[in-house]
Amino acid sequence: MTKNKTEGLAIEKPVAVKAPVIENLAQPIKAKPVKKDSWEIKDRTYILKGDKEPLTLTIPSKHTRRHPLLWFDPNQKEQRELRYATNMNSPFVDEQKGEVTMGHITFRDGTLSIPKQNIALQKLLSLYHPMRDRKYLEYVPKQIAADELETLEHELEALNAARAMEIGQAEAIVRVELGNAVDSLSSKEVKRDLMLFAKRNPLLFLNLAADENVGLRNVGIKACDQGLIRLSQDQRAFHWGSNDRKLMMVPFDENPYVALATWFKTDDGVEVYKSVEKQLQ
Repeated sequence: MTKNKTEGLAIEKPVAVKAPVIENLAQPIKAKPVKKDSWEIKDRTYILKGDKEPLTLTIPSKHTRRHPLLWFDPNQKEQRELRYATNMNSPFVDEQKGEVTMGHITFRDGTLSIPKQNIALQKLLSLYHPMRDRKYLEYVPKQIAADELETLEHELEALNAARAMEIGQAEAIVRVELGNAVDSLSSKEVKRDLMLFAKRNPLLFLNLAADENVGLRNVGIKACDQGLIRLSQDQRAFHWGSNDRKLMMVPFDENPYVALATWFKTDDGVEVYKSVEKQLQ
């Protein structure tokens, strides 16, 4: 402490004292985000797929060896057993405590309506049941309309493609379904069967129409039928029909004509293909 003398008196001079800094030890606690359940509370209706509407149809409501009722949980990385218990709030067996009352899942006249209060059964049918989208589906008018529109668009695309298709490619695609029976059909019959095939299974038809190997297989089959190429009895090799010279070996466990179509695209095979195609014409 310093002192100044003024008129004989010792006067103390105040010294500034720095106030201590008190750290705020209380750190803010971050609250864990609460995962919101996106499940919409509403009445739901389920319908059987296809045109059949039996008076009653019961699907499995518990896990058995004959009818497994399991769902793989990606978070727990394990299969979880399912069952419908009318007095439980969850469809998972590991979440059901105490004595359970089993219930049946029965469609009547092709439909099953579940009220919004029965969330456990709704979730079992909408999210976890192995027969979902195979045997039945949830009736959602907007989604069903979108699916039907997509099917109609595929059908229209397939029919337009079938109508414009040349007879050679048409024959190749019809052969996939009818086999060698296509050889006895007239051009009109081939076109008719092609259009029916496109209407009945438009996606498969469009895939075949885009597959260049379909035409190559057709050429190979016709060449064998007419004796231009010969397939050995053990179906392991193709030979020229005229001089029996070996053309190619068929890889193990592969369809011979699929292998031949693939070989036609190789350097050696493309010359054989051109020769065969010319003779077929």
